[in-house]
Amino acid sequence: MEKRKSIIAGFDIGGAHLKVTRAEDGRIVEAVTIATPLWQGLDKLTSAFDEAAPIYADADLNAFTMTGELADIFPSRDAGVAALLDEISTRFPGEKLIYAGRSGFVRVEEAARLSTDVASANWHATASLVAKRAGDALFVDMGSTTTDIIAVSNGTVANEGYTDAERLLTGELVYTGFTRTFLFGVAASAPVRGRLTPLMNEYFASIADAHRILGVLDEKDDRHASADGKEKTIDGSMARLARMIGRDAADLTPPEWREVARWFSEQQLRKIHDAASLVAGPLARDAPIVGAGTGRWQIRRLAERMERRFVDFADIIPANDTVRGEASSVAPASAVALLAGSQL
Repeated sequence: MEKRKSIIAGFDIGGAHLKVTRAEDGRIVEAVTIATPLWQGLDKLTSAFDEAAPIYADADLNAFTMTGELADIFPSRDAGVAALLDEISTRFPGEKLIYAGRSGFVRVEEAARLSTDVASANWHATASLVAKRAGDALFVDMGSTTTDIIAVSNGTVANEGYTDAERLLTGELVYTGFTRTFLFGVAASAPVRGRLTPLMNEYFASIADAHRILGVLDEKDDRHASADGKEKTIDGSMARLARMIGRDAADLTPPEWREVARWFSEQQLRKIHDAASLVAGPLARDAPIVGAGTGRWQIRRLAERMERRFVDFADIIPANDTVRGEASSVAPASAVALLAGSQL
């Protein structure tokens, strides 16, 4: 009889998305991202788990990491970790492990006592896998909401900060992402026909609108409603962008709107570049940038600016060709699935 493949499911429980991967014999064969607005209630996570069930069905082991404890339905990070662990225990009665960063994989009972290590440790999981695969590199993971920038050296994670607060101070966490970031989060003004126009400090548009206008957004990566709840088209994005500067879409030509959109994307890149320059300080000049997440287009631009070779996370992990791109977009879920293989 043919020996049954070992199956490990990896989960990254975020505040906006649930990301799930399936690894068979140490290779990612399926990956999925599901919009999960956790700030609206834990029932959103329950629904997302239901939707993802075919991915983790019959898994020998389920491995979890999380950032969803930050959702404002929880009074504190500790309470959020505890609530998510309860959800995991209820949904997954079989073999399961929680990634606790510097403490490694632990059982649910131990994870409850290590909430500081468990909270928002998904970056550590991916950086640990990159360290094993790439040795020396600047690892950059840009998702929908945040960007992690981590140095890996001599096969180990060389982070300076650990908690969100510490990593914000060190530049290892930049709170900007490829789709969900508010435009006034990357700039206070924008050039319009030669005049620097202050922005309206209102959520009229997101960075997804700028990237859609520029033609660099994969629509499957923008899973939440637009700022006005209307269509996700170039015309719709131009109308939203126009409101940010007190105009209507007809006030400028499409090429002019592309220039405004390019300004916002460039301002975002500058924030990431500033932080990456600090984090990359100790690394050798020939260390590449390993990029992951839905914002890899932006990370490629960063590599060009820093004159470093770009390596896609998808190209250094074992994965079926049909899912490589998605496996990179959900890098923490891929990482815990692959790292947990040694626990079987």
